[in-house]
Amino acid sequence: MAESMTLPEAPAREGSAFPITIEDDASPVVRLISRTLGDSWRIGHAHDVLGRSAGTVAVRSHDTPQAATISFGARTITVTSGVVIEPDATVVVDLKARFVSVREPAGDVVLAAGILRALTPPLPHWRDAARHFWAVTREIPGIPEVLIVDAEGPGGSERLRSGDGATEYLMAGPPDLLAGVLSGADDLAAALAAGLRVKGTLSQLSVMTAASWRVRFDV
Repeated sequence: MAESMTLPEAPAREGSAFPITIEDDASPVVRLISRTLGDSWRIGHAHDVLGRSAGTVAVRSHDTPQAATISFGARTITVTSGVVIEPDATVVVDLKARFVSVREPAGDVVLAAGILRALTPPLPHWRDAARHFWAVTREIPGIPEVLIVDAEGPGGSERLRSGDGATEYLMAGPPDLLAGVLSGADDLAAALAAGLRVKGTLSQLSVMTAASWRVRFDV
């Protein structure tokens, strides 16, 4: 049975309790890695890896020149653009497929396996992802006053409605796909190609693209 409710305002994500530092002008891949590692730490995922005190891992895109280096220190994790030192391990991943590994890791295979696990935290429930998305994007100029999310599963559809007003934007699809794009794990364009459906104006799509970047890259 379809369910419709108006969500109360949700607090923005507090961020990682473990310090993760990036450059002031960090590239998208650096921001994506930093945000993902922060999510893992916040939910208690892969703490054994993230809490290590030494080691470097190069993360390379499988189909673009994008690359970043993750460096572990005694009290922090630093993510920087490019690979300027010889890393302890190297992983090659698909940045648009939740960091799935596409080649055999090089170097320290245990460290590589650990960082791949840290880069793939479990998705939140689509409801929680929708609450977070709305909380951190609702002040973007031009954002629709109401976000409607329809999750379509084997047992039927469920609906969550955020906000109040005359302008609406609808996102519909399987729960996993919705959770991915609303949490920032998935790129909006890739999600649309995978079956996410939206209903709104072209100008709203532009604003929602910016909103998805805010969530995905923590900007």
